[in-house]
Amino acid sequence: AFLGPPEFNISSCLRCINITLKLPSTHVRKNGKLLSLFDLYDYFDCEITFKTLDGEHKRSRERFTEEPFSTVIEELYPNRNYCVSVMVTASLNKNSIPSAWKCIITDSVAKKDYRTITIAGAVCFSLILAVILKCMHVGGYILQKKSLPDTLV
Repeated sequence: AFLGPPEFNISSCLRCINITLKLPSTHVRKNGKLLSLFDLYDYFDCEITFKTLDGEHKRSRERFTEEPFSTVIEELYPNRNYCVSVMVTASLNKNSIPSAWKCIITDSVAKKDYRTITIAGAVCFSLILAVILKCMHVGGYILQKKSLPDTLV
């Protein structure tokens, strides 16, 4: 029997990609209960392949005994496109179907700085607006509590 492709999510960081995977479900039942793959096998090996402009790279297998399994591919170039495929083999079953490719762009330094500058700008703008509104209130231009004299009405 072949192990189906695992489900996985990828997210990017500055010079890395975070990968979180979940094993495929089984159709095996025991006493009416649907068994997980961990009920059938002791451990699993995860093999990650990623593609860049330079070609295809395989990472060494990583063993795991519980899910969700997470790993990080580090030392990547910022602001580059990487495509990832994951394959899982079991302790007693080496037949596996790799997942479909998922692609992501790693974060760039400028993108991180841009977010910080945007937030700082929004905070400064809010403070300046609050000061202007307070000055207008103190000066009597907005939110007046005193009614006007009858002669001015």
